[in-house]
Amino acid sequence: MEQDLPFAPACERNKQPILEVLQRVLPQSGLVLEIGSGTGQHLVHFSAHLPQLLWQPTEQVENLPGLQRRLDMEAGSSVLPAMELNVAAAWPVISAAAVISANTAHIMGWQEVICMFGGVANILAEGGPFCLYGPFNQNGEFTSESNQQFDRDLKWRKASMGIRDVTELEKLAGRRHMKLEQQIALPANNQMLVFRKDSETSA
Repeated sequence: MEQDLPFAPACERNKQPILEVLQRVLPQSGLVLEIGSGTGQHLVHFSAHLPQLLWQPTEQVENLPGLQRRLDMEAGSSVLPAMELNVAAAWPVISAAAVISANTAHIMGWQEVICMFGGVANILAEGGPFCLYGPFNQNGEFTSESNQQFDRDLKWRKASMGIRDVTELEKLAGRRHMKLEQQIALPANNQMLVFRKDSETSA
């Protein structure tokens, strides 16, 4: 039953703006790994509009059943079965043409963010994009009062959570031979950061 599916209202609001960026930056073919597919709403939407790509959803093990229920009901043939992915452990995918992730960096602890960038660099094809969506700080400053309040709420839930700074993420990417190619403002004080794997240096 549809009412049994996990659902996030924010995904419904932001899936189209995110898709419009992905349509510009993703390659024309190959496998796209999504880190933290959550409810599956994003991936179902993206894959329906970009069916020429092969989509690999991932989640932490406790969230896999709900995610897979949605995929079974709504996803097309270009979507592979969901797989467990713990960014700090061995990754189940060894190669990807592109990697996407939405609203994960502020939920992870900083050490996990480091692991995520390292894992992405290890599997991403040379010249491939890593598209990271969410709220981000700029030069150590919050971009809105709502983001500042959100950051306080995150830290109240768990001290290791928090909105990440673009400059710090750019440094982290650089150490993994990825460059910040685009920083795109999106609705509700969110951004899409598009990192690109160096085509001349392997990670």
